[in-house]
Amino acid sequence: MVVIRLSRGGSKARPFYNIVVADKRVRRDGRFIERIGYYNPNARGSEQGLRLAHDRLSYWQSVGAQASDTVQRLAKQAAAEQAQTAVAAAA
Repeated sequence: MVVIRLSRGGSKARPFYNIVVADKRVRRDGRFIERIGYYNPNARGSEQGLRLAHDRLSYWQSVGAQASDTVQRLAKQAAAEQAQTAVAAAA
């Protein structure tokens, strides 16, 4: 089965996560099929803390990939931020 999950990177006490599409049998930080975004929980100031390719996420889900709970939460958060930015740009 194909899953969409977080893969941890960064150094000790400074995590950085890639949002990847991978085979369920492969270890967390191992081989992956495609990287569709990233999440930086330590983003400061003008740094972008979350980037997600929504078109690739919807494609993988349409072919049967299951997203983890955390990735689903981050996708909702990214969609809300994108909508808020669009409203601010229109005003």
